[in-house]
Amino acid sequence: MTTKEREAIIKMGVITQKARISKLPAYNKTTQSASSTKSKKVKKYTFIDLFAGIGGFHFAFHNVGAKCVLASEWNEHARKTYQTNFEKISPDLFTSGNFIGDITKIDKTAMPDFDILTGGFPCQPFSQAGFKKGFSDTRGTLFYDIAEIIEIKKPKAFFLENVRGLLNHDNGKTFETIKKVLTEELGYSLHFNIVKASDHGLPQNRPRLFMIGFRDKEVNFSFPEKRALAYTMSDVFGAPVTRDIGFTLRVGGKGSKITDRRNWDSYMVDGKVKRITPKEGKKMQGFPDDFIFPVSNSEAMKQLGNSVAICAIQDYAKKIIEALDKHYE
Repeated sequence: MTTKEREAIIKMGVITQKARISKLPAYNKTTQSASSTKSKKVKKYTFIDLFAGIGGFHFAFHNVGAKCVLASEWNEHARKTYQTNFEKISPDLFTSGNFIGDITKIDKTAMPDFDILTGGFPCQPFSQAGFKKGFSDTRGTLFYDIAEIIEIKKPKAFFLENVRGLLNHDNGKTFETIKKVLTEELGYSLHFNIVKASDHGLPQNRPRLFMIGFRDKEVNFSFPEKRALAYTMSDVFGAPVTRDIGFTLRVGGKGSKITDRRNWDSYMVDGKVKRITPKEGKKMQGFPDDFIFPVSNSEAMKQLGNSVAICAIQDYAKKIIEALDKHYE
């Protein structure tokens, strides 16, 4: 083999390798080290993270170049996990005093200005696993805190997440109330869709209702395309699992037998029954490998059960940013 032939083969190998890397899905960013997820892009848009939990929305919007200027979470355990993981990524959030607790007790006129409101407002009242109390439960009225913030601050866009049962709760009356407030009273557009995490790279069904709206109804927004699985439950456990897509992570009801229809945390792994731990749970939700839980395993599993699926949120966040860029360019 001549020197020129050898150089040509090496060059072709480099090109092929680059092509493979370029085809990797965008949501693989969420598997990076938490300390390395800082976007290289100048952060053009700002957002607030309401009912923040452990920061699923924060990771998703950070990864597409937006900056979090306020986060609200009242649960002390979730706050501890949130601050532990985001203090390095978004230090200004904590030094500015904008990591707040109860959203109902703050002066909303004093909040910093922002472009996008995000939040997975409390889903227990609407969950199929709960009592379906809806707005008759005091937590249901937290939606009106969202509406009040939108009315006062007038952001360019909002992105809300809830359980899919919200769409048909109380014969559709609950969702119609939300829709009326957002579109008729606040004057925003509204795009909504039932989204599965498994359609956006993650090995978990987790169907959720996504609601996205824009202050300027002329903003041209379209839903992102579905993506293939980035990895399977066998990758999550590091051993053969009898199913590629896992069950939806939940907050309660752990410990059912693997044959029970209510089972969600047990899997047949390499011929043995194993239950998921926070290590597997954070992979199913798209959190980076070095995401830290400074709480008990039981509390960590509750936090994961309440979290959003990062990769699905991120795919939609990217489309929101693109729509705003195109509209306001």
